[in-house]
Amino acid sequence: MLSTEQDILRLIEADSWMMEILQVVQSLNLPDCWVCAGFVRTKVWDTLHSHNVNTPLADIDVVYFDKSNIKEEEEKRLENRLKIILPSEPWSVKNQARMHVVNGEKPYESTVDAISRFPETATSIAVKLDQHTQLILVTPWGIEDLLSLQIKPTPPFTMKKELVEIYEARLKQKDWKSKWPKVKVYSIYASRES
Repeated sequence: MLSTEQDILRLIEADSWMMEILQVVQSLNLPDCWVCAGFVRTKVWDTLHSHNVNTPLADIDVVYFDKSNIKEEEEKRLENRLKIILPSEPWSVKNQARMHVVNGEKPYESTVDAISRFPETATSIAVKLDQHTQLILVTPWGIEDLLSLQIKPTPPFTMKKELVEIYEARLKQKDWKSKWPKVKVYSIYASRES
């Protein structure tokens, strides 16, 4: 049974593949660096659905914050470094110091600030190893929606028409219920769950 952040951390710690991913990412020594979104959410939802096989990830989202180099080429260089270490993994590296432009927002203050502006509350979650190799979890909107298998928009994604459209498009594109049937999906347009 999962009910606390500690339960989630124990779940991650017991997964040797997840711990290897976190160690490899930590080895890059990137500023304010986390592994986020589906990396954590998928593990939790697979566990809550009693899946015997891990649901494959479309990508492993590595996020960091570095105002000194916001070139997309740097992100690709970092992805290539990760691919050299673990070539079979679907790495995606994004510097959150430039990602506010994608969503047409004011600049983010940190990686955690950027994570708080992800589309779904259950996806606004990240984990990393600190300098003492202890797991740290960040959950800007809490873990309630994650643990109760609910897809809801984060507050920023309810405030602008363009972001509402992105959220609604993701509901169709991601099709979470096909992988995790117990998930409740909340549409902003419909103002109800499905």
